[in-house]
Amino acid sequence: MSITPIGEKERIAVVDILRGISILGIFLVNMPSFYSPMLYINPYTYYKGTWNEVFYRIIDFLAQASFYPLFAFLFGYGAVILEKRLTEKGMSFSKVFSRRLIVLLVIGIIHAFLIWHGDILINYALFGFFYLLFYKISGKSLLWIGMLMYMIPFSLLAILFTVLSLVGWDSGDWMTDAVKIKQSLEVYGDGSFLEITAQRFEDWYAVNNFVSLMLLFLSIFPLFLIGAGFAKLKWLEQPQIHSKPLKLLFWITLPAGVLLKLSPYYLEGYGASSLIQDQLGGPMLSIAYITGVTLFLRNKLARRTFISFSYVGRLSLSNYLFQSILCTFIFYSYGLGLYGKISFTTGCVTVVIIYTLQLWMSKAWLAKYKIGPVEYLWRWLTYGTRPKLRSM
Repeated sequence: MSITPIGEKERIAVVDILRGISILGIFLVNMPSFYSPMLYINPYTYYKGTWNEVFYRIIDFLAQASFYPLFAFLFGYGAVILEKRLTEKGMSFSKVFSRRLIVLLVIGIIHAFLIWHGDILINYALFGFFYLLFYKISGKSLLWIGMLMYMIPFSLLAILFTVLSLVGWDSGDWMTDAVKIKQSLEVYGDGSFLEITAQRFEDWYAVNNFVSLMLLFLSIFPLFLIGAGFAKLKWLEQPQIHSKPLKLLFWITLPAGVLLKLSPYYLEGYGASSLIQDQLGGPMLSIAYITGVTLFLRNKLARRTFISFSYVGRLSLSNYLFQSILCTFIFYSYGLGLYGKISFTTGCVTVVIIYTLQLWMSKAWLAKYKIGPVEYLWRWLTYGTRPKLRSM
């Protein structure tokens, strides 16, 4: 039995809009890694010039570590929607979801090792299998499990790092690696495709090694559960009914997120403050974005204003991969070779130009087709039957 794409009347507008916004936020965070050795620098000192420093701090505050949690949240939210549709059709959620994750894993492997090292799809696919242990749990329980699974370990780590900083541990230069910086500039800027592929693997493993795997899991999987909890409680699709918990969460997470995200600017020592900023402040601000946008979009004028984001959101996987393909062509040696040759400000302008193009392209695509090209392939390989692509 096949499953058709969700129709216009069935879609939850706020979810598509949030996906579109998350694609923009992720792009802003990813862009420096496309054109500079972001893994091996201290970004607070690397980007010189007034405007570069200003734009870095704005993105560091608004986007860094806040949009990957949002995307993970939406991954869990989408899993519940899929489960509901499969159940209505008498299909096994665990079997279909497992096949879906396997296909996503293959796409992620191709993306990480042949296109760009900063892939998130491999982690989403692998961690997604753990969701099968939780998907029958109630919405409220999923929220509590997700929040506790996230907050307890990272709060303890933040306390530990803060204590170490207070007793004299100075980690201000821990992110800088001059040898790796030089190597990245040479390989991505002038190397062959094979040399770049080897560098891609090295950079991917620097983030996804066995030591960091547990931290990555604790950074991503709890957001799956929180998103699934929101979906089961229908908080995003029925904000008029659930405005009280949404407003409560917004007014808790917004000031907490702002305070924690600004920690590197008022705390000594990047070790403790960076962890507090990213692992505690990032998700807090992410929940504030989710609840704030959901409440804001109750206004019809607001929905009409933000509807363009939904076009990108409906093609989120295609748009995410498009950004990687285009940017690596622009910056790597086998393309235009601009790696290490543009400023942070120019990178921000490039994001705006490319994302504006994606808004237009996504709307034009959806005028003719039901789903994006990568989403089409993903669905076909998952169900074994070719889905209907054209809208008419």
